[in-house]
Amino acid sequence: MVRVKPFAAIRPPKNLVTEVAAPPYDVLDSKEAKNMAGEKSLLHITKPEIDFDPILPDSDQRVYDRAVVNFKQWQEKGWLVRDPKPCYYVYAQTMGERTQYGFVLCAHSDDYAKGLIKKHELTRKDKEDDRMVHIRIQNANIEPVFFAFKHNEGLERILEDTVSAPSEYRFTDENGFGHEFWTIEDDNLISRITSLFTDTVESFYIADGHHRSAAAARVGAEKAALNPSHTGEEEYNYFMAVCFPESQLKILDYNRVVKDLNGLSAEEFVDRLSEDFDLRETGTGIYRPEALHNFSMYLEGKWYSLTAKAGRYDDNDPIGVLDVTILSDLVLDKLLGIKDLRTDKRIDFVGGIRGLEELKRRVDDTGMKVAFALYPVSMKQLTDIADSGNIMPPKTTWFEPKLRSGLAIHTLD
Repeated sequence: MVRVKPFAAIRPPKNLVTEVAAPPYDVLDSKEAKNMAGEKSLLHITKPEIDFDPILPDSDQRVYDRAVVNFKQWQEKGWLVRDPKPCYYVYAQTMGERTQYGFVLCAHSDDYAKGLIKKHELTRKDKEDDRMVHIRIQNANIEPVFFAFKHNEGLERILEDTVSAPSEYRFTDENGFGHEFWTIEDDNLISRITSLFTDTVESFYIADGHHRSAAAARVGAEKAALNPSHTGEEEYNYFMAVCFPESQLKILDYNRVVKDLNGLSAEEFVDRLSEDFDLRETGTGIYRPEALHNFSMYLEGKWYSLTAKAGRYDDNDPIGVLDVTILSDLVLDKLLGIKDLRTDKRIDFVGGIRGLEELKRRVDDTGMKVAFALYPVSMKQLTDIADSGNIMPPKTTWFEPKLRSGLAIHTLD
């Protein structure tokens, strides 16, 4: 079972939350962040390169030093304030007609090492190392990771009861997504939440934040090795996460655009596709995939429906049955010569939040040759793959809304 604990969050006063809270560090590039950041924005802590003119590389030592200075100053100025006692928190996000409710808590880094915090993507050491530096220099988890857990009646009832009361924070962000936040201070309820997680929840599933999870676990192990009196209960053993019931989460499509047809003409490419797909031209209006194994393609001003033929994939293989695998094997690799999605510069990825109009724009206006839209992966597929110990291909899942940074910060002391 997983180990969790409450924590005394550092967070903004109610009247400053909209000025402090910010998108995650990896959603904006430095120029976008500089244009967005107001005086009190957490972006000055998560992307402090924006404080320099011209903007510095984010790996510059002066950037790391500025992050530490800014975090300290935000607390000195009262823009971030530590709660007087350890609490659990509830965070709600609303996108359109759908709202998801999650616990803000601390998970144990040993559970990551033991595989109880399950991943579905590979991580890159260079990105882990970068996140480690940020955790180490701040001695804090400035931004949470995004977990899911399987249906748990007791925990979900607590979520329902908590959100029936007025929230402490409530605001709408620049994308039109709603955010609400509650504090759970009652000691008896805190104990019950801890017991329910540690007695009944077998594992967490990383939805978003694989590199931050890995980095936090490495920092915990690093600090443990330096502490001759290490017990496993020190604050540095824990890192901050927002944990949602999986039934409330929805994965959006994660689509692909490619720069060329690998020497094929459009006619030759369509003919070759017909070997493995039932292909139908749908016209100039946007076509959206209708089911698993059905893809949409935009090529030379026209949309196509592509449905993988029976026998071209293995329904009994949890990885092979994924549409990202089918597209990679039968199109990107076989026809377009793209062997490694992580390194090939001929392919780019477009999150489903941008819509299929963005695929059309990328082909029509930016020099890309062809675009493919995929039917979204389900949460069941994600958890099945994580439970089996398998890893999804790169750029398979896109979760939205993104967790807002700055609503809670966890320090490691």
